[in-house]
This record gives sequence, structure tokens and C-alpha cells, in this order.
Amino acid sequence: MKIDSRLRVADLTLERGERRILDSIGLQFAAGAVTAVLGPNGAGKSTLLACLAGLLHASHGNVDLDGAPLMSLAGDERARRIAFLPQIPEISWPVEVATLVALGRIPFRHRASDAENAAAVQRAMQATRTTQWSQRPVTTLSGGERARVLLARVLAGESDWILADEPFAGLDPAHQFEAADLLRSLAAQGHGVVLTIHDLALAARIADRVVILHRGRVVADGTPEEALTPTTLREVYGIEAQWLSVRERGTPLIAIHGRHAG
Repeated sequence: MKIDSRLRVADLTLERGERRILDSIGLQFAAGAVTAVLGPNGAGKSTLLACLAGLLHASHGNVDLDGAPLMSLAGDERARRIAFLPQIPEISWPVEVATLVALGRIPFRHRASDAENAAAVQRAMQATRTTQWSQRPVTTLSGGERARVLLARVLAGESDWILADEPFAGLDPAHQFEAADLLRSLAAQGHGVVLTIHDLALAARIADRVVILHRGRVVADGTPEEALTPTTLREVYGIEAQWLSVRERGTPLIAIHGRHAG
């Protein structure tokens, strides 16, 4: 099912004291694609995602969802349309996994039946392979297992948009690929997926589009091969990288050789 939805930021600027975290950002995101937002630490990636989710107010500029100012929408409607996975989620009580995943259905509490909500939770847990832990306290899980449960909570909302801040952190390589394939399948179904990521090779593998931030500004925007050029990576990260001529299963491959010597 194709979802005709667009998220747009125009002249987005966010300041904290004298520091400008985001500087005149202008971007448009269309549903049906995976967009990876990259950049070094402090580039503004998490801040941009929080603005897209309506969790932070910009100092200047606009965030629109399908042509309407995002902050003009009621909180429940924003939560139904946009699901947000934070980078450092807090789990401070030993709630059972199924109960935690069901929190993703809170925006639907007056709009869906108990059976519909339960079915959405079950689908999310099956997709993330977390059903076997449904009765376990989430505090007894490993960091990687918790990451999968928190992704399930986001998926339970079945939102048009999924904004995920470092969704692969804490996952081993096999589960990183599994989560990446899941996010790609959601985009193929028509959802919009915007995520931040530090792993350049993984970004090249899963993203339809890569946006690179540096010092609060967009310095590259395009396909992985267009955005992740050796020159851009040298200037932004201070590393030497190379695109490989061989594509494994149609996937672009990038090799990181080390720090730039200059």
C-alpha cells in the first residue's frame, strides 16, 4: 500500500545559547524510501530527527507534514502519523516486553478496538522476532535484545513515518542486517523511513538516499554513491574511503581505509 506523504523542512535553524545546532536546513522527504542522515558527532543529526518528530521547536524555519505545519496537528495525530525511536531510550522499570511494545498503540486508544491493538502488537513482535520474550521483564534482556523490543514498540504504531535515531546501536551484525531489511521492507510497503547512522558501509547498503550533515549544514544529498564520495568523506570525517567496483547482490560497497594523513 503506497502512502502519499511528505515531510518537509524549510530554512530550519535551531540555536542553543550562542551555538547554532542546525543552520538553515532545507530538505524534503517522501514516503516509500529509506533516508539515512549521516555526519560526525555533533553534526546535528539527532536534533534534526527530533525536529521532524515535533519534539523540538526550531528557532527559525518550518516543519510541514503533507503541507500542514507539523505543530498545528494535535499530539495524538502527530504520534499516529510519526513514530520516533530515540537514540538513548530510558527503561527504568521491569515492565513485561509485551506491555512495553503495546505502548506504541497509545495514540490509537480511542480509535482502534482492543483486538486491533493486540493484533498490531503481535505483528510488530513477530517482525522483530521478540515474541518469545513477551512475558519477560524488559530489564532482564541484553542491550541488543532491548533494542529489538524498542523497535517493535515503534512498529506497533504502524505509522506513516518511522524516524529512528541510531536504530542499529547495540545489535550484532546479523541482527543489524535483519533490522535493516525490516526497515527496507517497510519503505517498500510505502512508509517513510528516516534514520541516523554512523556505519557508512551499512548506510550505503540500505539507504535509497543519504543526507550528510556537517556543523549543522547539509553538505551532501543524493544516492549513497552520490553523497558518500571520497572527497566528501575526507572533508567531513577526515578519512580515506573508496567505492569498490564489485557489487554484491546489487548492493553498493564502500571500503574505509583509515584516517586521512593530511
